[in-house]
Amino acid sequence: MSNPLLGNFTGPFGTAPFSTIKEEHFIPAFDAAIAEAKENIKALENNTDAPTFENSVVALEHCSDTLGQISSIFFNLNSAETNDEIQKIAQEVSPKLSSLQNDILLNEKLFERVKAVYEQKDTLNLDVEDARLLEKTYKDFSLNGAALNAEDKEKLREVDLKLSKLSLTFGEHVLAATNAYELVIDKEEDLAGLPEAVIEGAAMTAKEAGKEGKWQFTLQYPSYIPFMTYAENRTLRKDLFTAFGTRCFDGGDNDNQKIVKEIVQYRNEKAKLLGFDNYADYVLEKRMAPSPKAVVDFLTDLEQKAHPAANKEVEDVVNYAKENGAEEVQRWDWGFWSEKLKKERYAIDDEALKPYFKLENVLNGVFEVSSKLYDLHFEARTDIDKYHEDVMTYEVKDGKGRHIAVFYADFFPRAGKRGGAWMTSFRGQSIYNGEEKRPHVSIVCNFTKPTETKPSLLTFNEVTTLFHEFGHALHGMLAEGKYESLTGTSVYWDFVELPSQVLENWCYEKEALDLFASHYETGEKIPQEMIDKIKASSTFLEGYQTLRQVSFGLLDMSYHQLHDGKVADVSQFEEMAMEPTSIEALPKVDGVNMSVAFSHIFQGGYAAGYYSYKWAEVLDADAFELFKEKGIFDKNTASSFKDNILSRGGIEDPMELYKRFRGEEPKVDALLRRAGLLN
Repeated sequence: MSNPLLGNFTGPFGTAPFSTIKEEHFIPAFDAAIAEAKENIKALENNTDAPTFENSVVALEHCSDTLGQISSIFFNLNSAETNDEIQKIAQEVSPKLSSLQNDILLNEKLFERVKAVYEQKDTLNLDVEDARLLEKTYKDFSLNGAALNAEDKEKLREVDLKLSKLSLTFGEHVLAATNAYELVIDKEEDLAGLPEAVIEGAAMTAKEAGKEGKWQFTLQYPSYIPFMTYAENRTLRKDLFTAFGTRCFDGGDNDNQKIVKEIVQYRNEKAKLLGFDNYADYVLEKRMAPSPKAVVDFLTDLEQKAHPAANKEVEDVVNYAKENGAEEVQRWDWGFWSEKLKKERYAIDDEALKPYFKLENVLNGVFEVSSKLYDLHFEARTDIDKYHEDVMTYEVKDGKGRHIAVFYADFFPRAGKRGGAWMTSFRGQSIYNGEEKRPHVSIVCNFTKPTETKPSLLTFNEVTTLFHEFGHALHGMLAEGKYESLTGTSVYWDFVELPSQVLENWCYEKEALDLFASHYETGEKIPQEMIDKIKASSTFLEGYQTLRQVSFGLLDMSYHQLHDGKVADVSQFEEMAMEPTSIEALPKVDGVNMSVAFSHIFQGGYAAGYYSYKWAEVLDADAFELFKEKGIFDKNTASSFKDNILSRGGIEDPMELYKRFRGEEPKVDALLRRAGLLN
């Protein structure tokens, strides 16, 4: 039986043949690709020619290309369209992949070859990209234990193996706990306050679950957030809040407390083996931030600037709630009362905005913005295979008709998809042996599904989410370089959010909104008055939101700066780490915990890197000030951003790229100005 995962893909532009891939194909494909990679490594080890950049560094870059292709398909499916079988396969193949990575990075002979080339780097006349690849490869070896003795190498292998399994299990638990809970309502009065579209969506969810005539709410964001924002039934809000906050924290099968402790401990052990004081020190070796202290200082500075504003904002919401009959304000009341105050203060209503943001229109809008900025054109294709019927597929071309990328868009929640929103690639961009491979890029979100009577209508927050993920997609699509490990989003982690966060700014500009924000029934453009309200309300609770993000960043750094890696009690540790950002008027709720579902740092790649979101906001606010100054669709500014940021990936030092675009280093003042935290 031929395996569709092996060999060249024959779909348009070499796209993955999803419809022919079955679960049983993955293990044999992984095994074959790992065997091929090992043969390539063996050939490299046994090469008797003197080490050169081509026969050592470039050869290493391509030694596991087949495996990379299979891995990207498999792990993307494990996030977007998983099932028990795929999760079982993930648990089986992850240790094999971890072991192979160590076979490469702990291999003395390979390191000797790379080191020999590295020591001649000043005499090799390498171009910028080649020099960067050499430096990155050498650093990868030295930061991953190539110079360790045999005993410590063995210990490192064991630690990496444990970490790869633990983070997978962590994610499986979060997904299972999220899917396990349902709030089923059978009395119509319990729906008071909820918008019609939310009620209709809950009826559809109940019907799909065989509970016709009832309404079902879940812990998925498109269901959870509207309920917490609009439901008048305070008891049910508390129930839902508690269910969300106790996911993986209830002592049951999906409890993650022990896993959090183990991940933190093994990461610390890894850092120590590699000669670092703690895991944060190790991670920041490959970041823009110079040290953990610099990160904590940055977060603390933001905390001090945001805290007075946050205290005042919370006080305002609490007072407003009490003036309107509330006896107290707890966390499960926060979304409800803050939305009411926002509506009263700015005469803005998310539900009134939604008809102007039909999903298809917003998607066409982000296409149009990309066309005006970067001369990109998106053509829907029905001949590109996809992994689920909801997925939409496009070919991306530039103004001259050149094929730029394949784009996949996957927008609605389902049981096999993890929560949140993300951008990913099925194939990166590269040039090898004279052949260029253009990227295959995907964005995955969890927006409200269309119902029998309404299309998918987005909240303004979801509009900015779509633009955010599309900003990442542009970074992937516009890549221009030789080596996949340096192109697209393969950049320092604290630089990766700049392209995504900067694109959100267009959502607040009339010139951009006029391209797509029109009423789905009447076709009327979004009124200027509403745009003014969106802009005016954009700094509403900004102090509180800044403090919240800072609290996550401090929690992340606290876990990863531990000298001994020991966490006695996850709940107490979290409380201590987040204490500097606490607000007296909004007390912490006992029995809930964020760490156990903090997928960014325990499942994704944000360990000792969550601060990146706030750092990228500094970059994006500073960058967008230039667009504002020159015009948001100014061709020269857009070309400079494309040429210096989007297309360059990780080919050069990010600060050098940024300065080339902006003319100087970024200033935090731009962010504080935009947030209304600086007069």
